[in-house]
This record gives sequence, C-alpha cells and structure tokens, in this order.
Amino acid sequence: MENSEKQLNDTAENPQAEKTQVEKPVNEKAEVEKKQGGKQQGGRQSFRRQPAEEGDNVFIEKVLFINRVTKVTKGGKNLGFSALVVVGKPEENKVGFALGKANEVADAIRKGLKKARQNLITVKKKNTTISHEIIGEFSAVDILLKPASEGTGVIASAPVRAVCECAGIKDILTKNLKKSSNPINVVKATFEGLKGLKG
Repeated sequence: MENSEKQLNDTAENPQAEKTQVEKPVNEKAEVEKKQGGKQQGGRQSFRRQPAEEGDNVFIEKVLFINRVTKVTKGGKNLGFSALVVVGKPEENKVGFALGKANEVADAIRKGLKKARQNLITVKKKNTTISHEIIGEFSAVDILLKPASEGTGVIASAPVRAVCECAGIKDILTKNLKKSSNPINVVKATFEGLKGLKG
C-alpha cells in the first residue's frame, strides 16, 4: 500500500514521467525506420529510388505510335497492341528503332525498347547537323534530309523529329517527298537516309 501510494504521489508531482514512458517506443520505431531508409507498409519496406547521376550515359526513349490490332479467329477476337519506339544516345550519335507487339500496351513498349537497344546505328554528323544532303527511301515514302546552319533547329514531322533528336542532330531540314505518312515507313525511310550518310 505504501509503495502504490508513493507511485501515485510521484506521478501526481511529475505528470511527464508517465508520458515519457509511453512515447519512448514510438521514438524508437521512428529511429529504426530512419536507419532502414523507409517506412514499413503492410509488412514491406518502401525505398526511394536513387536518382541517376549526371554523368550516366542513358538512353533517350520515345514512343511514336501505338496501334490496336484485332485478330479474328475461330474462337473469337484476340486483341493485341503494337508500339513503334525509338531509342538513342545523343552523346554517341547512336539511334535505333523497333516495333514491339504484345497483348498489353506496356508489354509491347517494353519489348520494342529492348529490341531497339539491340539494333543501334551510328549516325555520321558534322557538328550539329548531317554531313550532306540525302534522300531515304522505303516503300512508298521518300524523306529528304538536308543539312542546316547552326540555330535552325529540327524542321521535321513528329516521327522524323524523334529520330533526329535521339541521334543528337540539332539542326536539319527534312521533307516528305511523297504523300504517304505511315509512321512506320517514315521512320524506316529516315533510317535508310541516315545509314547512307558519309563522313
């Protein structure tokens, strides 16, 4: 009895004593989370992704066109997607493209990017533009690629612009000499022109 009365008296005289004992486990939990680098959510830890360093040589990725394809079979209709993507390393004048196909949009893009990284070509440049005028031909598309003075920019349609930006070309004049505007054929014709450049 005397001990319990003494504890009650101590608590009454110092009300922060009990509060400190309750808050201590919470503070310990926060310190553990701080050391581990993330909060625990549903039994798993969430970590923030470290940003890439400025010196890292990474790819520039662009999705140009996504097409929905329906295949009619005996059992019904099968829905699929195809994605036209372009990747490049402007610092190394390398660029590539591919057409990824899958049942989901995300899978089609992922497949296209993986395939494009494996089929890179090196573009021969002269400062910020190409070395000479050339015409890229593929199917019903002819793309004229013409060098431009510094500060002109990329004068081109969306597919050709994406290819030039990924290749590190900053100044160029382009024109589609035929009426076809199929993005796949336009990109292929542009690549044919870039492949034919001579240093």
